[in-house]
This record gives sequence, structure tokens and C-alpha cells, in this order.
Amino acid sequence: MVRTLAAAVAEAPGLLAPGQPPEAVVAALRRLRGIGDWTAQYIALRALRASDALPAGDLALLRALDDGGGRPSPAGLLARSQAWRPWRSYAVLHLCASEGDRNGIRQQEPGCAPGPKAPG
Repeated sequence: MVRTLAAAVAEAPGLLAPGQPPEAVVAALRRLRGIGDWTAQYIALRALRASDALPAGDLALLRALDDGGGRPSPAGLLARSQAWRPWRSYAVLHLCASEGDRNGIRQQEPGCAPGPKAPG
């Protein structure tokens, strides 16, 4: 997948340039072999700093929204997140950080990739 993405950026250097329309970039990324919606949305969130990107299939997000009755499905998360538009990326960062805090994982930076466990 990394090679595929690198080749796509080499072929179209402006693909991940600031100011690109996130919807168009997500669509272009999803056409690449090995890149699904979760990855395309996460790239839009990070590389483009798209304010409304939502990797709805992210397990940390789904766990963070478990209210004791079980996690929502990705479709349920998409439906719920409509109220957060156009700022869903901020909700993603908040939910991922809260999920890490709840599980004793120190976040190295905001996002869904956890850092090492907190000491003690």
C-alpha cells in the first residue's frame, strides 16, 4: 500500500497538496489498490488536514462510542456523525484520545494510533 501511494503521489505530485478538495482526494485514493475508505479518510485527516474527514471503520472510534450497550457499526457512526459536520475530524481526534485515556494508553500525538502504555 505504501508503494502504491508513493507511486500515485509521484505521478500526481499535487494529490496531497494543501488546498485539494478532500472529497476528490478520498475518491482518488480509494481507487488505488490496497486503500479503502478508512485509510483514505485517515490520509485526508492527516495529510490534508481536512476538517470533516471521518474514518468510520476505525475500531478505536467505535469503541470510544460504546455507551455500555455495544459499539455502533460504521454505518451507525456515519449517521451519528452528521451532527458533527463539518468538524468531524476534531471529533475523531477527541474520541481517539479519550479511548486511549480510558485504556491507560498514552497518546504520542492526537489520532487513533496509540503510543506505549502509560507507566504504572
